[in-house]
Amino acid sequence: MISVAIAGCCGRMGTAVVDAVTASDDMMVACGIDPHATSSGDFPIYARIEEALAAADFDVLVDFTQPAVVEGNVRAALRAGIDCVVGTTGLSRETLEDAAAEATDGACLFFAPNFTTGAVLMMQFAKAAAPFFPEAEVVEYHHCNKKDAPSGTAMLTAKLIAQGRGEHTSHAPGRETELEGAHGARGALVEGVPVHAVRSNGFVASQEVIFGSMGQTLTIRHDSWDRTSYMPGVLLGIRSVGRLHGLVIGLERLMDA
Repeated sequence: MISVAIAGCCGRMGTAVVDAVTASDDMMVACGIDPHATSSGDFPIYARIEEALAAADFDVLVDFTQPAVVEGNVRAALRAGIDCVVGTTGLSRETLEDAAAEATDGACLFFAPNFTTGAVLMMQFAKAAAPFFPEAEVVEYHHCNKKDAPSGTAMLTAKLIAQGRGEHTSHAPGRETELEGAHGARGALVEGVPVHAVRSNGFVASQEVIFGSMGQTLTIRHDSWDRTSYMPGVLLGIRSVGRLHGLVIGLERLMDA
């Protein structure tokens, strides 16, 4: 039985993780970590990671909190030898590497910018298409409460497209064509790929990659309409992280295993 601590357990994603872990036969919620908790419910909830580490025993920390909080949570858990499964975006690769370097007892920091299997496949398809289409743009859509823009998935998608292109470069007009007073119209350039972020009520998480070449376009799109779509990936991370070490990035690393 895998004992799981859930940081941000009272938030939207945290609540979904609690329900998914509780419904699984091979794991249990050992405790929650959330300074905004109003009641303890079926398991103890602590305001800070340090309190949880001192009072509870758990094998894995799952973190879906905020960029300003996740780094401290992860560093404390890894120093205590606790494996971490992290879906909070906004941390740089360097920060993730530094945090993983503090791990003891072979603990692993597993990070995925997106835990939906469909999104992972979308990114793999985009990388495969990149060599055949000189133009590519990423448009991502999220709810208006998302704290970072563009999303971690969009950033990674753009980087994978750039890798797939190899020496090929886009000839589409860029920022030099933006009108005065309308800077940003061509989006953020991530390794040469324009990325556009939409924030609005009505979305959970959607992304489309639009490819173009002479006389044709190809659109690859993934839509997540409910946070339960993340749960199979989160549970896979919880079940897998115990056999991993150091920093591991991307759900595809587990899907290929």
